[in-house]
Amino acid sequence: MPTVMITGSNRGIGLEFVRQYAQAGWKVIATCRTPIGVGDLAKVEGDIEVHGLDVSDQYSIDRLARDLGDVAIDVLINNAGVFGPRSYALADIDYQEWMKVIDTNVFSPLKIGLAFAPHLARSTQRKLITVSSKMGSIELNTSGDNMIYRSSKAAVNAVMRGLAANLRDQKIAVRMLHPGWVQTDMGGSGADITVTESVSGMRKVIDSLDMAATGSFYNYDGSELPW
Repeated sequence: MPTVMITGSNRGIGLEFVRQYAQAGWKVIATCRTPIGVGDLAKVEGDIEVHGLDVSDQYSIDRLARDLGDVAIDVLINNAGVFGPRSYALADIDYQEWMKVIDTNVFSPLKIGLAFAPHLARSTQRKLITVSSKMGSIELNTSGDNMIYRSSKAAVNAVMRGLAANLRDQKIAVRMLHPGWVQTDMGGSGADITVTESVSGMRKVIDSLDMAATGSFYNYDGSELPW
């Protein structure tokens, strides 16, 4: 039975990843900041362990890595993330809030990837996934809006591309995924696709990942995205 670990599992895309992988018979390590009173996550049936993890806290990350001991993780999905401030004028950017977004969206996925690399290396599939966004594509940025969020996703793409090179010797494959514009709390009810469609598509893209494609940036529909 393969094992998947998913951060930010208590709602939205993370919760749907838990549902679909559990239904497919995977062992699921679901993490969220507060594992008590997790609502819909507690209702999902399957082989699921729920662990507390504050992705912005290095101690919390290292503690969970130690607690999991020699558990092999086939797929690790860095899903937890934040959008940050919206609808601001450039002259009014809150740089402290910007740093909080960078901490969650950039530093945390790297910390988690490094802390759990030994667990990935013990597995058969050895896949490290980060839920990014096509808003992090420099080529596709023609509007210039949402600078805080865009910059965080461009940065995490660059960081994960570099991590892919560093993890190559351990045969850990890395990929960044754009989930689409999804009907979640972050995406809003007017978004293009449902969370079920998004996660179903991303799971297929995760399945297709191998070492030849490590460090790549893909859309949920299987198309490669420009940097």
